[in-house]
Amino acid sequence: MTLKDYKLFFTDTLATLYPKTEIDSFFFLLIEEYLEFQRIDLILKPDFLITDATLSLFKKALERLKKEEPIQYILGKTEFYGYPFLVNKNTLIPRPETEELVEWILIEMAKLQTTIFYKQHKNPLSILDIGTGTGCIPISLAKKLPKTIISAIDISTNALNIAKQNAILNNVEVKFLEMDILTTENLPQKFNVIISNPPYVRELEKAEINNNVLQNEPHLALFVTDNNPLIFYDKIADLAKKHLVKNGLLFFEINQYLGKETVTILKQKEFKNIELKKDLFGNDRMIKCNV
Repeated sequence: MTLKDYKLFFTDTLATLYPKTEIDSFFFLLIEEYLEFQRIDLILKPDFLITDATLSLFKKALERLKKEEPIQYILGKTEFYGYPFLVNKNTLIPRPETEELVEWILIEMAKLQTTIFYKQHKNPLSILDIGTGTGCIPISLAKKLPKTIISAIDISTNALNIAKQNAILNNVEVKFLEMDILTTENLPQKFNVIISNPPYVRELEKAEINNNVLQNEPHLALFVTDNNPLIFYDKIADLAKKHLVKNGLLFFEINQYLGKETVTILKQKEFKNIELKKDLFGNDRMIKCNV
């Protein structure tokens, strides 16, 4: 079958499940993975004959897409902040909104490094990421902040295995720890920065979640109960009060519907300079504050 003919078949097969632009994106990713082709090759090589062996790979991917499995799990990888990351069903797929959080952290870290406080301390800055998943946040920060000591925590052994592979893939050093943050009373040390993108989707919001997420991504990393949706923020804020250095920074990615409630928790715990920030879609998505 030619590349052009298979593209038509692929599009027709998925037409009732996905928008055309998304189907095109799937196909481009697959031809890059299986043929090492770029988008322009669809125009330059429309009559390219796909071998039976490669057609078999496309067929398997197509069957998984028909079941609404994320393309990232099919390929076993994705990109975050310009870096490659391995993913599987034990990890959430990194989101663009989290890239915005990383960018904000880097901006604030640059400011921190110009302060008198930083210049007076010879020890490198230390960062902790809580609920790391693929390790996308600490690994991206490690790429940009090579002199910073970075640690990361997750409850899932399987997720940590992927995160460790991603650190090797990106040639950075991150200290990974397996911990249940909800039962943790003390962190290993004090930190200059603590970050968390914890589970924050309420059960009542499941109706808003696409099937490809709901049926595939780990619920442990996604959902919280309706009656205590800010349980992770409450706990992590308490730990941050104890384990951030003076003027240390706490960053959260948050539920867009619970921005004010999350700010209230931080105010009650007497955090300073609380800033609620919107993402590119105009949703309340990130919080920064100081101890």
